[in-house]
Order: sequence, then structure tokens, then C-alpha cells
Amino acid sequence: MTTRREFLKYSAMLVGAMAIGDAGAKTTGDITKTWNSKKKSGFTLWQIPSHSNTIGNSYVFQTAKGKVIVMDGGFPEEANTLRGFIGALGNEVEAWFISHPHNDHMGALTEILKNPQEMKIKHIYHSRISKTVQAAEGPYSPSCQDFYDLLDKTTIPVTDIRTPGDVFSYDDMKLKVLSVANEITTNAYNNSSMIMRVWDKKKTIVFLGDAGIECGNLALNGPFRDDLDCEYLQMAHHGQNGCDKHFYQSIKFRVCLWSTPSWVWNNDQGKGFNTGILKTVETRTWMKEIGIKEHHVTCEEGLWKLS
Repeated sequence: MTTRREFLKYSAMLVGAMAIGDAGAKTTGDITKTWNSKKKSGFTLWQIPSHSNTIGNSYVFQTAKGKVIVMDGGFPEEANTLRGFIGALGNEVEAWFISHPHNDHMGALTEILKNPQEMKIKHIYHSRISKTVQAAEGPYSPSCQDFYDLLDKTTIPVTDIRTPGDVFSYDDMKLKVLSVANEITTNAYNNSSMIMRVWDKKKTIVFLGDAGIECGNLALNGPFRDDLDCEYLQMAHHGQNGCDKHFYQSIKFRVCLWSTPSWVWNNDQGKGFNTGILKTVETRTWMKEIGIKEHHVTCEEGLWKLS
């Protein structure tokens, strides 16, 4: 999305288009695996907040041996902040993964590709949406096309991931792609989110991107269903109008990661708590019912680090 107004307008459209189906869902709030905190960490993760109180998804990883991997990056306005953060880590990105071509996810990379300055990016990974899917969200097609044009022109190696299941290794950090772009035209760009699982010997994290109900259900019923179980889960679509209650009840996780500004977190666009059209408070209630007690929210914690 490009502005708060557009995000709210789009969310209102989704309310009318989506049916939340949670009947018969089984609650699975406990992790059955034993997570060994004494094992050596293979990477550090930072959840980076937007600095303009807007939506956005931005995660940076650094392996124990120093390799830097970026996931999404946020709006174009976040590019300078991200440049500084990456610069402090050596100004070289081993791999940059883009979940889907909404501006609050790929916008910062778009700006960096226009003017790399001294940053070195060794590889970019994404899953390109079709022209049909791109046209399904007309207002966002121009920024999507700008991004694709830059990818087509850059000398940086670019991989368009067409099938799920690919696994990437960066020292002791592993990343597996669980879903890729598809031909769903309802909530089109979000439902083409790449869902990714990242892990080392100590921890596992699943990133849902902006996955909608349909994307979540495809993954839930797909060949990599077991890979959705994790310790840390990035909440779909900033925690509102993403995956449905059944999805969250069906997988195992212990901690929620929310890349969520205050006006989304509280569903407050100026008239008080939970007075807006967003579904964040409903999602928060689901998490309470499931039994999730640990949450890391960008608007409350700012920069959050996981080793």
C-alpha cells in the first residue's frame, strides 16, 4: 500500500470480499517441539519499525559469520534508514528477499535500486506476479511495474522463484520458501506473498508477508504444511485482514511478531481504540484465545532484536 488512506480503503474492500471461516478449527496453542536455548545461534534478526508511523515490513538478518540478508524493507521513505542500518553491518547484502510487490514491502529496495550509492547487493529473490494479477489491483500496478522494470535492468542477479520448496543456506542460517505467486485475483498481491521459513539450530521463524485467507489456506493444505509450525510467527498483513482464525489455530507457534504501527495496532484512526474498520483487535483476541502470551510489536518496542 502507498498511504494510510489507501490502506484503510483497501482494508474496507477486503472486509466485504472475505468470509472468515473458523468453524471446527482446532486450537493448538502449545508448541510440541522442545526449543533448546543453549544451542548456538546461527543468526541475529532485527524487526525494524517504520519511522513515519505507517505500515511496512522490514527485517534484517546477520549470520554469525557476518552475512547480511534482508526481507522486504518497507516504504520508499524508509530507504535512508535502511541504508544506515545495512551500512553499519558492512554495506553488503548477501541476499534480498521480497515477499510481494506492494510498496510498503518493496518500496525501499526500489529506491535503493534507483540509487545504490555504495551498497552492494549480491542477489535479489522474489516471485513475480502475472500481468493478470498485476492488473487486478490497478492503483498499485504502476509502482509494481516500476519495481519490475528495475529488476529487469539491474546487473544484480535476480531469481524469480516459481515453485515452493527452495531452500537457501547462509552459513548456519536456512531459509525455505513455502509459497509463491499464484493466479488468485481476490486480494491479489497479498495472496501472492512468498511465505518463508527461517531457522538455525536454536530458533525457527515463519514470515507470512501479507498472506490473505486464500494464500494461507493454500499453504495450510500444501506439501509444506509442517514447515508452518515454528516458534516465532510474523503476523500476516500487519496483523489484520490476513490469514484467518482457522489458519492460526491450525499451526503451532509461541511468539507473534507484528510489523504494525499504532493506528493499526489499536484500530484507531482518530476516534479512539477499535473504532476504525481494521481487524487488528480481532486478531489480537484470537491470539489470546489460542494462548499466545509473547508479542513483539513495532509501535510498542521499536527496533526489536532476536539472537
